[in-house]
Amino acid sequence: MDRIKEKLNSLRAEADAAIERAEIAERKNKELEQDNLAKEQEISSLQHRLSVLEDDLEKAESQLSEANATREEGESHKSNADILQRRIDILEDKLEESERQLHETTEQLRQTDVRAEQIERQIASVEQERDQWERKYEESQERYQASKRELDEVVAQMESL
Repeated sequence: MDRIKEKLNSLRAEADAAIERAEIAERKNKELEQDNLAKEQEISSLQHRLSVLEDDLEKAESQLSEANATREEGESHKSNADILQRRIDILEDKLEESERQLHETTEQLRQTDVRAEQIERQIASVEQERDQWERKYEESQERYQASKRELDEVVAQMESL
């Protein structure tokens, strides 16, 4: 019987050890299941976060493409503004040159008007002088004719003598 008791004790000890091992295994299994559940939740959370980040990335890429389009449009406007500014500068230079030429032409016209007035005065003076000479010529012609008649009369009287 001792052997049986010993065997029973040893079986009990083995059963206790097996129960203890089973309890340890169950605890480890629970821990692993909880760990597994936590990892699944973390995976789910990370997947959600990944989808949110992908959406954010799409939005950011969209904003980037819009910003690039806006930048290109801005550069185009700047380029157009530069071209227009150069045209304005050229036109301003041409305007200044035209104003300078206008001023010179106006000055030349004024000088020409002054010369024309001087010439008109000279012409008027010469015309007056011509008129005086014509009157003197006509008076001289009349005196010549009168003197010629008198001479002819004197010659006629002398011949009659």
